[in-house]
Amino acid sequence: MGDIGDASQRLRDALATTDIVAAEDTRRTRSLAKALDVEITGRVVSFYDHVETARIPMLLEEIESGSTVLLVTDAGMPSVSDPGYRMVAACVERNLPITCLPGPSAVTTALALSGLPVERFCFDGFVPRKSGQRKEYFRTLLTEPRAVAFFEAPHRLADCLADAVEILGPDRRAAVCRELTKTYEEVVRGPLAELAAWAVDGARGEITVVLEGAQPISTAPEDLVDKVEALTATGMRLKDACAEVAAGTGASRRELYDAVLAARAAD
Repeated sequence: MGDIGDASQRLRDALATTDIVAAEDTRRTRSLAKALDVEITGRVVSFYDHVETARIPMLLEEIESGSTVLLVTDAGMPSVSDPGYRMVAACVERNLPITCLPGPSAVTTALALSGLPVERFCFDGFVPRKSGQRKEYFRTLLTEPRAVAFFEAPHRLADCLADAVEILGPDRRAAVCRELTKTYEEVVRGPLAELAAWAVDGARGEITVVLEGAQPISTAPEDLVDKVEALTATGMRLKDACAEVAAGTGASRRELYDAVLAARAAD
Protein backbone atom coordinates (compact mmCIF):
# COMPACT_ATOMS: atom_id res chain seq x y z
CA MET A 1 0.00 0.00 0.00
CA GLY A 2 1.23 3.45 -0.75
CA ASP A 3 0.01 6.04 1.74
CA ILE A 4 2.41 6.45 4.63
CA GLY A 5 -0.58 7.46 6.76
CA ASP A 6 -1.80 3.87 6.61
CA ALA A 7 1.05 2.76 8.88
CA SER A 8 -0.19 2.04 12.38
CA GLN A 9 1.28 3.28 15.64
CA ARG A 10 1.97 -0.33 16.56
CA LEU A 11 4.18 -0.65 13.49
CA ARG A 12 6.05 2.53 14.39
CA ASP A 13 6.59 1.29 17.94
CA ALA A 14 7.76 -2.12 16.74
CA LEU A 15 10.27 -0.66 14.27
CA ALA A 16 11.69 1.54 17.03
CA THR A 17 11.97 -1.09 19.76
CA THR A 18 12.39 -4.55 18.24
CA ASP A 19 15.72 -6.36 18.69
CA ILE A 20 15.99 -7.66 15.12
CA VAL A 21 14.27 -6.48 11.95
CA ALA A 22 14.14 -9.21 9.31
CA ALA A 23 13.52 -7.25 6.10
CA GLU A 24 12.73 -8.47 2.60
CA ASP A 25 14.68 -5.41 1.40
CA THR A 26 16.78 -3.67 4.04
CA ARG A 27 16.98 -0.44 2.05
CA ARG A 28 13.22 -0.18 1.65
CA THR A 29 12.67 -0.92 5.32
CA ARG A 30 15.12 1.80 6.32
CA SER A 31 13.36 4.18 3.92
CA LEU A 32 10.03 3.26 5.51
CA ALA A 33 11.39 3.97 8.98
CA LYS A 34 12.75 7.31 7.81
CA ALA A 35 9.41 8.27 6.28
CA LEU A 36 7.73 7.37 9.57
CA ASP A 37 10.30 9.41 11.49
CA VAL A 38 11.35 6.29 13.37
CA GLU A 39 14.90 5.28 14.28
CA ILE A 40 15.55 1.54 14.06
CA THR A 41 17.70 0.68 17.06
CA GLY A 42 17.78 -3.09 16.52
CA ARG A 43 19.85 -5.14 14.11
CA VAL A 44 18.58 -5.23 10.52
CA VAL A 45 19.06 -8.46 8.53
CA SER A 46 17.88 -9.40 5.06
CA PHE A 47 15.07 -11.94 4.75
CA TYR A 48 14.04 -12.54 1.14
CA ASP A 49 13.16 -15.64 -0.85
CA HIS A 50 16.69 -16.87 -1.55
CA VAL A 51 17.99 -16.51 2.01
CA GLU A 52 14.78 -17.24 3.91
CA THR A 53 15.57 -20.88 4.67
CA ALA A 54 19.13 -20.13 5.71
CA ARG A 55 18.10 -17.26 8.02
CA ILE A 56 15.39 -19.11 9.93
CA PRO A 57 17.60 -21.15 12.33
CA MET A 58 19.43 -18.01 13.46
CA LEU A 59 16.20 -16.09 14.00
CA LEU A 60 14.66 -18.97 15.92
CA GLU A 61 17.67 -19.05 18.23
CA GLU A 62 17.32 -15.31 18.83
CA ILE A 63 13.63 -15.67 19.68
CA GLU A 64 14.33 -18.59 22.02
CA SER A 65 16.94 -16.48 23.80
CA GLY A 66 14.38 -13.75 24.44
CA SER A 67 14.84 -11.42 21.46
CA THR A 68 11.94 -9.92 19.52
CA VAL A 69 12.06 -10.30 15.73
CA LEU A 70 10.00 -8.08 13.43
CA LEU A 71 9.44 -9.50 9.93
CA VAL A 72 8.87 -6.78 7.31
CA THR A 73 8.14 -7.29 3.60
CA ASP A 74 8.21 -4.81 0.72
CA ALA A 75 4.72 -4.42 -0.65
CA GLY A 76 2.35 -6.71 1.18
CA MET A 77 1.54 -8.73 4.25
CA PRO A 78 4.25 -11.30 5.11
CA SER A 79 3.25 -14.85 4.07
CA VAL A 80 0.63 -13.52 1.60
CA SER A 81 2.50 -13.65 -1.74
CA ASP A 82 5.57 -12.51 0.24
CA PRO A 83 8.24 -14.23 2.37
CA GLY A 84 7.19 -15.24 5.85
CA TYR A 85 5.25 -18.49 5.75
CA ARG A 86 8.27 -20.69 6.51
CA MET A 87 9.30 -18.50 9.42
CA VAL A 88 5.81 -18.55 10.94
CA ALA A 89 5.55 -22.32 10.44
CA ALA A 90 8.92 -22.83 12.14
CA CYS A 91 7.82 -20.73 15.12
CA VAL A 92 4.58 -22.68 15.38
CA GLU A 93 6.50 -25.96 15.34
CA ARG A 94 8.67 -24.77 18.25
CA ASN A 95 5.71 -23.28 20.09
CA LEU A 96 7.23 -19.79 20.00
CA PRO A 97 4.96 -16.75 20.44
CA ILE A 98 3.84 -15.01 17.23
CA THR A 99 1.59 -12.06 16.57
CA CYS A 100 0.66 -9.93 13.58
CA LEU A 101 0.51 -6.16 13.30
CA PRO A 102 -2.51 -5.84 11.01
CA GLY A 103 -2.32 -3.24 8.32
CA PRO A 104 -3.82 -2.24 4.98
CA SER A 105 -4.30 -4.98 2.42
CA ALA A 106 -4.57 -4.60 -1.34
CA VAL A 107 -6.84 -7.64 -1.42
CA THR A 108 -9.52 -6.44 0.99
CA THR A 109 -9.23 -2.85 -0.25
CA ALA A 110 -9.81 -3.98 -3.84
CA LEU A 111 -12.75 -6.13 -2.80
CA ALA A 112 -14.34 -3.18 -1.01
CA LEU A 113 -13.82 -0.87 -4.00
CA SER A 114 -14.85 -3.36 -6.69
CA GLY A 115 -18.57 -2.70 -6.46
CA LEU A 116 -19.13 -6.45 -6.82
CA PRO A 117 -20.80 -8.92 -4.44
CA VAL A 118 -17.88 -10.04 -2.25
CA GLU A 119 -19.55 -11.53 0.82
CA ARG A 120 -17.72 -14.73 -0.13
CA PHE A 121 -14.37 -14.55 -1.91
CA CYS A 122 -11.10 -16.37 -2.50
CA PHE A 123 -7.61 -15.01 -3.13
CA ASP A 124 -5.27 -16.67 -5.62
CA GLY A 125 -2.07 -14.62 -5.44
CA PHE A 126 -0.41 -14.08 -8.84
CA VAL A 127 -1.99 -15.89 -11.78
CA PRO A 128 0.25 -18.06 -14.01
CA ARG A 129 2.54 -16.16 -16.35
CA LYS A 130 2.14 -18.36 -19.43
CA SER A 131 -1.05 -18.07 -21.46
CA GLY A 132 -1.78 -21.81 -21.59
CA GLN A 133 -1.49 -22.24 -17.84
CA ARG A 134 -3.41 -19.03 -17.29
CA LYS A 135 -6.31 -20.29 -19.39
CA GLU A 136 -6.35 -23.52 -17.40
CA TYR A 137 -6.56 -21.42 -14.25
CA PHE A 138 -9.49 -19.43 -15.61
CA ARG A 139 -11.27 -22.67 -16.53
CA THR A 140 -11.30 -23.55 -12.84
CA LEU A 141 -13.30 -20.35 -12.27
CA LEU A 142 -16.05 -21.13 -14.79
CA THR A 143 -18.37 -22.31 -12.02
CA GLU A 144 -16.68 -20.67 -8.99
CA PRO A 145 -19.52 -18.88 -7.17
CA ARG A 146 -17.23 -16.77 -4.97
CA ALA A 147 -15.64 -13.51 -6.05
CA VAL A 148 -11.96 -14.02 -6.87
CA ALA A 149 -9.12 -11.58 -6.20
CA PHE A 150 -5.68 -12.00 -7.72
CA PHE A 151 -2.53 -10.02 -8.46
CA GLU A 152 -1.08 -9.36 -11.92
CA ALA A 153 1.98 -7.58 -13.23
CA PRO A 154 1.13 -4.47 -15.28
CA HIS A 155 2.98 -5.67 -18.39
CA ARG A 156 0.94 -8.91 -18.42
CA LEU A 157 -2.44 -7.41 -17.58
CA ALA A 158 -3.74 -7.01 -21.15
CA ASP A 159 -2.90 -10.61 -22.10
CA CYS A 160 -4.30 -11.86 -18.82
CA LEU A 161 -7.64 -10.13 -19.34
CA ALA A 162 -7.79 -11.29 -22.96
CA ASP A 163 -7.40 -14.88 -21.75
CA ALA A 164 -10.10 -14.28 -19.16
CA VAL A 165 -12.47 -13.06 -21.88
CA GLU A 166 -11.77 -16.14 -23.99
CA ILE A 167 -12.47 -18.58 -21.15
CA LEU A 168 -14.95 -16.79 -18.89
CA GLY A 169 -16.75 -14.81 -21.57
CA PRO A 170 -16.95 -11.08 -22.35
CA ASP A 171 -19.73 -10.28 -19.88
CA ARG A 172 -18.25 -11.52 -16.58
CA ARG A 173 -17.95 -8.42 -14.40
CA ALA A 174 -14.63 -7.44 -12.87
CA ALA A 175 -12.64 -4.57 -11.44
CA VAL A 176 -9.01 -3.67 -12.03
CA CYS A 177 -7.55 -1.81 -9.06
CA ARG A 178 -4.13 -0.23 -9.31
CA GLU A 179 -1.88 1.81 -7.02
CA LEU A 180 -4.28 1.45 -4.10
CA THR A 181 -4.01 4.29 -1.55
CA LYS A 182 -1.29 5.93 -3.62
CA THR A 183 -1.44 9.27 -5.44
CA TYR A 184 -2.56 7.72 -8.73
CA GLU A 185 -5.04 5.20 -7.33
CA GLU A 186 -7.44 4.03 -10.02
CA VAL A 187 -10.28 1.51 -10.13
CA VAL A 188 -11.71 0.53 -13.50
CA ARG A 189 -14.93 -1.51 -13.42
CA GLY A 190 -16.92 -3.24 -16.13
CA PRO A 191 -17.38 -6.41 -18.17
CA LEU A 192 -14.20 -8.32 -18.92
CA ALA A 193 -14.33 -7.40 -22.62
CA GLU A 194 -14.30 -3.68 -21.79
CA LEU A 195 -11.48 -4.07 -19.28
CA ALA A 196 -9.41 -6.08 -21.75
CA ALA A 197 -9.79 -3.33 -24.36
CA TRP A 198 -8.85 -0.68 -21.77
CA ALA A 199 -5.75 -2.59 -20.70
CA VAL A 200 -4.32 -2.70 -24.23
CA ASP A 201 -3.08 0.87 -23.82
CA GLY A 202 -1.03 -0.22 -20.81
CA ALA A 203 -1.35 0.10 -17.05
CA ARG A 204 1.27 0.90 -14.44
CA GLY A 205 1.77 0.14 -10.80
CA GLU A 206 0.63 -2.60 -8.44
CA ILE A 207 -2.43 -4.37 -9.88
CA THR A 208 -5.18 -6.27 -8.07
CA VAL A 209 -8.03 -7.76 -10.10
CA VAL A 210 -11.41 -8.77 -8.67
CA LEU A 211 -13.66 -11.12 -10.67
CA GLU A 212 -17.34 -11.52 -10.00
CA GLY A 213 -18.37 -15.00 -8.93
CA ALA A 214 -19.98 -17.23 -11.54
CA GLN A 215 -23.73 -16.99 -11.80
CA PRO A 216 -25.78 -20.21 -11.63
CA ILE A 217 -26.25 -21.53 -15.15
CA SER A 218 -28.57 -24.04 -16.71
CA THR A 219 -27.07 -27.43 -17.51
CA ALA A 220 -29.82 -28.26 -20.00
CA PRO A 221 -27.99 -29.06 -23.28
CA GLU A 222 -30.32 -26.90 -25.40
CA ASP A 223 -29.51 -23.87 -23.22
CA LEU A 224 -25.78 -24.30 -23.76
CA VAL A 225 -25.73 -24.54 -27.56
CA ASP A 226 -24.78 -20.86 -27.95
CA LYS A 227 -21.77 -21.31 -25.66
CA VAL A 228 -20.55 -24.21 -27.78
CA GLU A 229 -21.07 -22.30 -31.01
CA ALA A 230 -19.18 -19.32 -29.60
CA LEU A 231 -16.17 -21.58 -29.11
CA THR A 232 -16.46 -23.19 -32.54
CA ALA A 233 -16.54 -19.69 -34.05
CA THR A 234 -12.99 -19.22 -32.72
CA GLY A 235 -11.84 -22.29 -34.66
CA MET A 236 -12.28 -24.93 -31.96
CA ARG A 237 -13.51 -28.33 -33.08
CA LEU A 238 -17.12 -29.10 -32.15
CA LYS A 239 -16.09 -32.11 -30.09
CA ASP A 240 -13.56 -30.07 -28.11
CA ALA A 241 -16.00 -27.18 -27.65
CA CYS A 242 -18.63 -29.55 -26.26
CA ALA A 243 -16.06 -31.05 -23.91
CA GLU A 244 -15.03 -27.62 -22.60
CA VAL A 245 -18.58 -26.39 -22.02
CA ALA A 246 -19.53 -29.70 -20.43
CA ALA A 247 -16.55 -29.52 -18.08
CA GLY A 248 -17.51 -26.01 -17.01
CA THR A 249 -21.21 -26.67 -16.51
CA GLY A 250 -21.59 -30.30 -15.57
CA ALA A 251 -23.73 -31.00 -18.63
CA SER A 252 -23.48 -34.29 -20.52
CA ARG A 253 -20.93 -34.01 -23.33
CA ARG A 254 -22.87 -36.48 -25.50
CA GLU A 255 -26.22 -34.76 -24.98
CA LEU A 256 -24.62 -31.37 -25.64
CA TYR A 257 -23.10 -32.62 -28.90
CA ASP A 258 -26.49 -33.96 -30.01
CA ALA A 259 -28.21 -30.68 -29.04
CA VAL A 260 -25.79 -28.67 -31.21
CA LEU A 261 -26.35 -30.96 -34.20
CA ALA A 262 -30.11 -30.73 -33.70
CA ALA A 263 -29.96 -26.92 -33.53
CA ARG A 264 -27.89 -26.78 -36.70
CA ALA A 265 -30.29 -29.07 -38.50
CA ALA A 266 -33.24 -26.91 -37.43
CA ASP A 267 -31.53 -23.82 -38.88
